[in-house]
Order: sequence, then structure tokens, then C-alpha cells
Amino acid sequence: MSALSPDDSDAPRRSDARPGEFVGDKGGQDVVEYPEQVAPSADDPPLPGDLISVPAAGDSSLGDASHTDVPDEPSMSHAEVRRIFIGLMLAIFVAALNQTIIASPLPTIGRAFGDFENLSWVVTAYLLTSTAVAPLYGKLSDIHGRRVMMLVALGMFTFGSVVSAVAPNLWVLVIGRALQGVGGGGLLPLAQTIIADIISPRQRGSYQAYIGIAWVSAGVSGPLLGGILSEHLHWSLVFWVNVPLGLGAIWMADRTLRTLPKVGRAHQLDLIGALLLMAAAVPLLLALTWGGARYPWISPMISGLVMLSLLLSLVFGWRMTQTREPFLPLPVLANPVMRMSTLSGSAALGTAIGVTIMVPLYFETVHGLSASMAGLALVPMVAMSTPGSLLSGQVMTHMRRYKWVPLIGFTIAIAAFAGLAWQPDTALWVAVTALAVANLGIGSVYPVCTVSMQNAVERHEVGIATGATNFFRSLGSALIVAVMGAIVLAHLGSTPERGLTKLNGAGAVASASRDNLVATFGYVFLTAAGFLVLGLIAMALMQERPLRGPAEPTV
Repeated sequence: MSALSPDDSDAPRRSDARPGEFVGDKGGQDVVEYPEQVAPSADDPPLPGDLISVPAAGDSSLGDASHTDVPDEPSMSHAEVRRIFIGLMLAIFVAALNQTIIASPLPTIGRAFGDFENLSWVVTAYLLTSTAVAPLYGKLSDIHGRRVMMLVALGMFTFGSVVSAVAPNLWVLVIGRALQGVGGGGLLPLAQTIIADIISPRQRGSYQAYIGIAWVSAGVSGPLLGGILSEHLHWSLVFWVNVPLGLGAIWMADRTLRTLPKVGRAHQLDLIGALLLMAAAVPLLLALTWGGARYPWISPMISGLVMLSLLLSLVFGWRMTQTREPFLPLPVLANPVMRMSTLSGSAALGTAIGVTIMVPLYFETVHGLSASMAGLALVPMVAMSTPGSLLSGQVMTHMRRYKWVPLIGFTIAIAAFAGLAWQPDTALWVAVTALAVANLGIGSVYPVCTVSMQNAVERHEVGIATGATNFFRSLGSALIVAVMGAIVLAHLGSTPERGLTKLNGAGAVASASRDNLVATFGYVFLTAAGFLVLGLIAMALMQERPLRGPAEPTV
């Protein structure tokens, strides 16, 4: 066993010390043992948690499932890290573009197939499958390795894009979108996990923040590109464009991820548990998606879906107590940092998504903008999440205390939404500025939640923990979007549904008085502030554990 640094190898230690416990001091500095920093001698048998080997760049002799842990201070060169990160950015951009490009062509697709009634399935199918498979990718990457699972995810996503592009009818398109979701649901969790493998927690926040650049780029270019391709060329091109991007990401992933430290461990996949978790998620997502839009919230269909999800969740919980290695490890679920970071991140992400869906209708109805101008007015809000993430990531790198950034970010965002709730018919420039400032604050939350969670769990559980976090964030986002949609539906008889505007009665929005419209969005902004208060409380309660890294911060 080694101490905190190689220079402390001769420090006095207690023979009965446990891993991660204080064992002595040298020169006034505490010496602490960590099992993941162990390098056993050639004569000793490897123990769980011991560092076996990290292959050199280009060495692919070890399979992706070889038994290896990643040291806290990665041995990869900056050039290797940069190549891997560029490949990850492309994969993330592909996933993000797919989610933003689909909104504009939906009316054209409905006219092409003559079916508007079932058009929402184009969006719902991707939502269901991408959410359900996220924790599965995390678990499988802990077993078989990140590179293999990233190639599987990109391959499935690209195949689903081809099926969608050549679809002869709406239901084949829905199947293609579901296949896209099976692949796309693994891209972000795998990318975040790979970053955790190659970059220490203290430096990781900055890299996690750069992911926001891909999302912002896709958020700005996706709707514009989708509208141009569907209006002037053909709607299928919004899916064909994914094919060269997907193939390029596969090529880059295959080349660059061969140098990854191998993180496989002797895990077992609880297939029954995985199926139960995914089965419990699907009816809940359907209830949140259909409630108030297809069926009344108080209806046999929605009630039945919620009860089915609850029943399957109870069975899944029972299964976790009966199997030797549950699909979601109990130590991960019991980890207080995991719980609070997931709750805080879900509140932040769900609020951002919900407001992004509702605000275009707000601009069109309250401020009288056209659809294109409403989209343009949304750009500052979407773009400002990245500076917030970058600021938070830099603070995590250079300071011991890092929670103060998202705490201030939450406070600023709550104040901005509270101001809009108090006076939703404010001047357009004030509304755009307030929304941009709110998203700046929300953006500061993402890196802290992700890195704190990964820093708090065991190294061999980073994959499943990251996948589970994204899974719960997706469920939380669906819940927040459903609540905001229900508010709009209750007041106006319409609800924007992830790119669709679904009307209950012709001209429901057009016939609503301006005072009613103003009041409606006041409640929407108040709801956003309320969810952010929940996130603020969770962030305040989250433990601020020291981040592992190659150097201690100076401030």
C-alpha cells in the first residue's frame, strides 16, 4: 500500500489502518492510504481495488474488460487526452444535434405521412429508449470497457438514423427513432465516464464544462438546419446528416479510445434488475408525456401507467435486496453525495429544459414575435449556460471550496425567474436578459454535480453511477416539463410538447386574452423558481468533499 505521495513511503503508519484512513504523518503532513493508488509487487497476488496496469498509448493487447483501476493522477499525456476529448466532443455533438434538429421538420413529416395524430411518437420513442438504457450503458461499460460500449452506442445510433431516413411510413420512422434512442442514450453517460477515467476530479470540472459547447452549438444550429433541410430539400436529410457524423465519431472513437486506461472489473450484470428498471421507467415517462396532452391527468390510462410504474419499481427494489450484485449497487444509491447531486442536477437540468420548451410560446404570445424571431430571442438563454459551466469548472480546479459557485448560480437564477413571475409582461430586452442570466446561473450547477458524484463513488462504480445519474435526471426533467405543460394546458388549453404545439380546441392560444397569457407564463416562471429552490436546498445539503487531483489548490 502506498501513501498519499511517493515521498511519504517511509512515514510512520499504523499496522491496523484501513484503506482511506489516517495512518501517520511526515514532516507535519498527514499521510492517508487509498486503495486505488496501490501498485502491488510482481510477487503479490492482485487484490480488489489494486492498480494492475495502465497500457501505454496504442497498446491494445489488453481487452476492454481487463481488470484494472484508473489512478487518480492519470498517466496519459496531454496530447492523448486532447485526442480522446475531441472524439468525445464529436460524439456528444451528434447526440445533441439529433435532439434539436428534429423540432423544425415535424410539421413537414406530419404532412408527408398524412398523420398528425401520432406525430408526437417521433419524439416520445426517442425519449423512452434513451432514458431507459442510460444506466445499462454505465453498467456494461464497467464490465466490458468504455471503448466497446461507445462503439456500440454510436453504431446503434447511426443504424437508427438510416432506418428513420428511409422510413416509408410514420411507424417505421418511430421504430427508427427508438433505435436512435437506444444508441443515443449511452453517448452522454459514456462520454462523462471516459472523462472521469482520464482526468482527475480536480481538473475534471473544466473538461465537463467544455461539453456545454457541443450542446450550445447543437442547440443553436439544430433548429435552423432542420428547418432549412426540411423546407427546401427533404425531411429525411435531418436523419441522413447523422450518418456521416456518426461514422466519423465511430472512426475517431475506435482510434482514440484504444489508449484508454482499462477499467473493467469482475462485475456481474443483473439482467433481471436491468429489465425491471427499464420497464418501470417506460410507463412513468408515458404518463408524464401523455398526461394533459393525450389523456386527462385524472384518467384511467394515466393512473394505470403510474400504478404500473410504481409496482415495477417496488419489484425492482425487492430484486436489489435479493441479488448478490444488484444492477444499481446499494452503496451507490446510499451515497449522500450521489443523492444530493442527482437531485440538485435534476432540478437544474429539468428547469432549463422546461423553460426552453415554454419560452418560444411566451415570446410569440406575450411579446408578439414570429416563430423565427422567437427562436432567435432564445439564443442568448441557450448560449449563456456554457460560461456558467466554464466558471464553475475553473473554480473546481483552482480552489478548495467549490460549492459556492452553484449556490450563487442557483440564487441568481431564482431571482431572475422570480422577477419574470412578478412581471412577465416586462420589456422584451429585459425578459431576454433575465432568461440569459438565469441560464448562466443554472449552467454553473452541472460540472459540480457531475464531478462531485464521480469523486464520491468507488472507481469501479463510476460508470453505473454516471449512467444512473443521467437516468434520474431524465426522469426529473420529464416531470418538470410535464408540470409546466400542465400549467399552460390548464390556462390556455394548449401545451408545447418537445417541439410540437398541441392545441385542444382551434385557436386556443390565439383566442386567449393577453392578460390570461401574461398570468399563465407568470405561473410558469414561478414554477421554475420553485424547482430551483429545491435544487438550491439539495446543493446546500450536499457534502463538499475534497477533490482528488495531482496538486492541491492554493486558495
